[in-house]
Amino acid sequence: MRKKQAAILVVDDQEEILFAAKMALKKHFEAIHTTSNPRTLYQLLAEHKPDVVMLDMNYRIGFEDGREGIHWLREITSLYPNTAVVLMTAFGKIETAVEGIKIGAFDYMMKPWENEKLLDVVEKAVAESRRRQKKPVEFSGDKSFFIGTSPKIKQAYSVADKVARTDANILLLGENGTGKYVMAEYIHRHSNRKDQPFVHVDLGSLSDNLFESELFGYAKGAFTDAKTDTAGRFETAQGGTIFLDEIGNVPLHLQAKLLSVLQTKSVVRLGESKPRALDVRIISATNINISEEVRKKHFREDLFYRINTMEITLPPLRERQSDILPLAEFLLADKAEKYNLRDLAFDGENLDWLERYPWPGNIREMENKIERAVILNDSGKISVSDLDVFDYQPQVKFDEDSPLSDLERQAIEKALAKHSGNISKTADELGLSRPALYRRLEKYNIGQK
Repeated sequence: MRKKQAAILVVDDQEEILFAAKMALKKHFEAIHTTSNPRTLYQLLAEHKPDVVMLDMNYRIGFEDGREGIHWLREITSLYPNTAVVLMTAFGKIETAVEGIKIGAFDYMMKPWENEKLLDVVEKAVAESRRRQKKPVEFSGDKSFFIGTSPKIKQAYSVADKVARTDANILLLGENGTGKYVMAEYIHRHSNRKDQPFVHVDLGSLSDNLFESELFGYAKGAFTDAKTDTAGRFETAQGGTIFLDEIGNVPLHLQAKLLSVLQTKSVVRLGESKPRALDVRIISATNINISEEVRKKHFREDLFYRINTMEITLPPLRERQSDILPLAEFLLADKAEKYNLRDLAFDGENLDWLERYPWPGNIREMENKIERAVILNDSGKISVSDLDVFDYQPQVKFDEDSPLSDLERQAIEKALAKHSGNISKTADELGLSRPALYRRLEKYNIGQK
């Protein structure tokens, strides 16, 4: 398993916590640094420039209100704003951790933790740190967003700009990988809640038995492992925005519980009876045909109308052809910086094949292909063949008079691009001799100016 190129700094006064964190994380991340003394933070931050700091909130016996953690959080976010901070606490009131998120922490964790949960939170924090380091392409506020110029995406962002200034609930629709998370964050950053938390919840990954405790929180003693009062994700988002991703995957019996929170604008923690008032903006997303699910009675109609005061559909990448090359440049710049390879660039030959490829996985697929090419590159240039965009069946538009010639032309162009113009390799792939290939190049005027 390849370790992620990221540096993690763990700050806690208990040596056993430092050891446990290091053992859990060292298999997954390149550099794990630890310290039991927060006063060494300045030196360690300057020396290691960590992507993520896991910061305990209490250090002195008898002082368990979390104020020390808040102090050091402010220091970190002031000096190193690109560093994502995850707060850790076993004693302090959960409200203090929520306060920490409001002033800049990425997330918080209760001790003791489950290693899977720890890894999940740290991976998301690393991703957030990477996002903060992105080079600007289209700049808005304190973060860059690639918007594009194709009509469908411009229309989507035009609606987002209008609705962002309201508190209307928004439903984002679109295929996997079309940028629903980015759109949700864009709306939050352009809203009146931009200085408050933005909390992402992947509803598709929550099992039935974790659904209520994760979203609504729980009181100490509510179940066997409930060792302290814990706020759920809705409370964590208080004053800000909660992004309910993959809402179409929520089972019917849990949809009623979600609807109750949206209707009453309050949440009741497991093990309690008193509702807690919520001031939270709801953005939901799904990649399924949710209207069809409502018609089939697989999704509650009343919940559907609660979550989609405004509906925004994000187009697939194949319908944004004019954005494909600029988006690829944006993502290459991001990945090159992530891996400290800032001189990387695309080979200008055959880039039009990026526009021909259908991108079934949309932006996420493009990002993955570019990141893999960056990791494996040793020439300083990323070619189209490095991106593996040739392994698909093109849709050929036949000319009634010569359908086979159109197919032959496209096959030759595809093979040439794949092999960067190498005649011998192209001829071998097509099963032609070199002279036969040259005759066809001349016949179709391929590669001739």
